[in-house]
Amino acid sequence: MNAEPLTAPPPARLEQPWRFAVAAGELIVAAAAVVVGILLWGKGVTTMVTPLGGGRPPLVSTIYYGDWMAIGIGLVGVAALLVLDAIREVILAARTRNRHAREFGAQPPRGTD
Repeated sequence: MNAEPLTAPPPARLEQPWRFAVAAGELIVAAAAVVVGILLWGKGVTTMVTPLGGGRPPLVSTIYYGDWMAIGIGLVGVAALLVLDAIREVILAARTRNRHAREFGAQPPRGTD
């Protein structure tokens, strides 16, 4: 029989410093999504004025276009998810430590744990 122990592949490293750049990109996309969402929300609301004549005041109606408003709401929702993921990316990037210290058993500086 084969007596070699089974070894699992090394786990993927989540803590990478390049995640700061990913978080910054996500925040930029989130800001753009919020701006476009607000613009689309405004496009989904119009006012129609109907003159009645005979000295009566005009009839003012507000018309809502649900498709534009739904897209705007969806974009703001996507932006919220991007901000949450950016927070996660920053936390993972900030957890990076000196590999050399970990490999050789050195103690990390105080206050980093």
